[in-house]
Amino acid sequence: METTLIILKPDAVQRGLIGAITARFEQKGLQVVGMKLTKIADALAAEHYKDHASKPFYAGLVRFMTSEPVVVLALRGVGAIAVCRNLMGATFGSKAAAGTIRGDFGISNSFNLVHGSDSPEAATRELALFFGSGEVLSYTRAADAWVYDTSGGKVE
Repeated sequence: METTLIILKPDAVQRGLIGAITARFEQKGLQVVGMKLTKIADALAAEHYKDHASKPFYAGLVRFMTSEPVVVLALRGVGAIAVCRNLMGATFGSKAAAGTIRGDFGISNSFNLVHGSDSPEAATRELALFFGSGEVLSYTRAADAWVYDTSGGKVE
């Protein structure tokens, strides 16, 4: 099982898409193991996006991400990082395929609704930035027996 960070960005929150977007992840079979509504402080946004600090869009990205509340999610599942990134779709809404979150809900190349960790290392770092000790939970869901085939003795 893999745990990843998803951020529903200010545009998703302001457009009332929290439930619709979260439902996409849950309907796919991912388990919500952490969730909170928060306003990102400048210092946290700077740390989160530090790899982009030299890029021309960095200042605007930090300003956008700190402008209004966001929802941060910790999602768990087999291959959760790749699954989430596929569900999100291409970075730019205008280029994202129908059936993806960005393809169905977005058109803007600036406001792209969601952020998702892009690697296990990034997920570990990002989860630690947004969730404190004890805020990402482990629990058993009865539905997992219907999400993953374990008849062969392992999760498939």
